[in-house]
Amino acid sequence: MKLPRRKFLQFAGAAAVAPAFSRLATAQTYPSRPITMIALVTPGSSSDVMGRILAERMRESLGQPVIVENVSGANGSIGVGRLAHARPDGYTIDLGFLGSHVLNGALYSLPYDLLNDFEPISPLVMTPLVLFARKTIPAKNVNELIAWLKANPDKASAGVTAVGPQLIATRFQRETGTHFAVVPYRGGTQAIQDLVAGQIDLHIDVPVQLSHVRGGSIKAYAVTGERRLAAAPDIPTFAEMGLPALSYSAWYGFFAPRGTPKDIIAKLNAAAVRRWPIRRCDLGSPISGWRFSRANSRRRRRLARW
Repeated sequence: MKLPRRKFLQFAGAAAVAPAFSRLATAQTYPSRPITMIALVTPGSSSDVMGRILAERMRESLGQPVIVENVSGANGSIGVGRLAHARPDGYTIDLGFLGSHVLNGALYSLPYDLLNDFEPISPLVMTPLVLFARKTIPAKNVNELIAWLKANPDKASAGVTAVGPQLIATRFQRETGTHFAVVPYRGGTQAIQDLVAGQIDLHIDVPVQLSHVRGGSIKAYAVTGERRLAAAPDIPTFAEMGLPALSYSAWYGFFAPRGTPKDIIAKLNAAAVRRWPIRRCDLGSPISGWRFSRANSRRRRRLARW
């Protein structure tokens, strides 16, 4: 049967706008089922703790459970790869960080494009790193630690859990003329356990591990931030100790697969920012004045730098 021209144009017009209406309806009903949040680290690590705090708060805002799934390994690149292949419907996001979404791209050949395969959702916190040590090391400060390391070349070891801490460990050795083994860990929990047990001598991690310093099981020598931590004002910065090249801060934030509708991104952003309960504490300082709509340009500059 031949279709009249007018009817054909009506059907063609309806077909053209159908996807737009479908996307609008999806955004309006989102979320209608649980959301998976990929944590790129092992359970108990700093960003895992952060993710679980936020998952509960976001559930209250979104009206659906946010389930944390730990996909660790290869400095977070395995979990990021999982996100890259997820459907862009808002039901799979990851809690990424500077190492997973910038530094990995500068150091490794990845099966995805960090700048073009993901949609930034929301920045969360900015945090420096802390140089922790087993409590039995005799050095009382960074300068004494450097002297101790020089007196024991290639005998000490430092645990790291991501690219950022690994870079700091390498730069520390270059700036101070020291030499020690760098031991990679899949997560901070095991690294801290080994540090407490004396299996490793040093560990570079985010400030969430300060609770162990307060408990007396480990010590802390310096922070990589530009200023001292409000939660631990007695720990000096590396710059204060004559090592400004070790200044470094990492960020954490949510990402979605490329092509996730903007309305869904906006809902996730609002839920994360509105429900973010952390102010200044061991998990870091909240990021303000940084719009993730400009995040790709920032990440592009950081990639070029590293």
